Amino acid sequence: IAKALKIAEADVKEYFTDGRRVSFLLERRIAKRLDWVLAPSEGAGYDLVDRQGRLWEVRSISRRGVYFNPSKDVGSGRAYDEASFQEKMRLIAGYVLCDIESFPRIPFWMIPSEQVLRWKNDGLLSKAARLSRKRALELLSLGQRQEHGQ
Repeated sequence: IAKALKIAEADVKEYFTDGRRVSFLLERRIAKRLDWVLAPSEGAGYDLVDRQGRLWEVRSISRRGVYFNPSKDVGSGRAYDEASFQEKMRLIAGYVLCDIESFPRIPFWMIPSEQVLRWKNDGLLSKAARLSRKRALELLSLGQRQEHGQ
């Protein structure tokens, strides 16, 4: 990739391990791999539609971890909102979590919303509905059957 783009390998690694940047590519990769459909726009409250018409969100597990609250509640000057989180859980079937730190091999797991809610109810998510990278990978390793591919 670095050679084709005529940039340093370190720059490629930086790009592909930044969830904000690589999400566009991951959504398309997962859609093709699972034979799913992309959301009609980047502004939709989900990223993919499975063959049963259920909605899924693609999220990156980065060095800072992973969050489950709506994207509109993430970033500078924005705050976690419990009502938005609960609405998100009602809207989507679940999350496709991608371990971008493992680039170029990027394993992914399909996690139903019900599982995320169990993690929250069990006190495993932070108050802002986040998991550290370490904790996310620990929880995912407990449910290896949910891993879906690379």
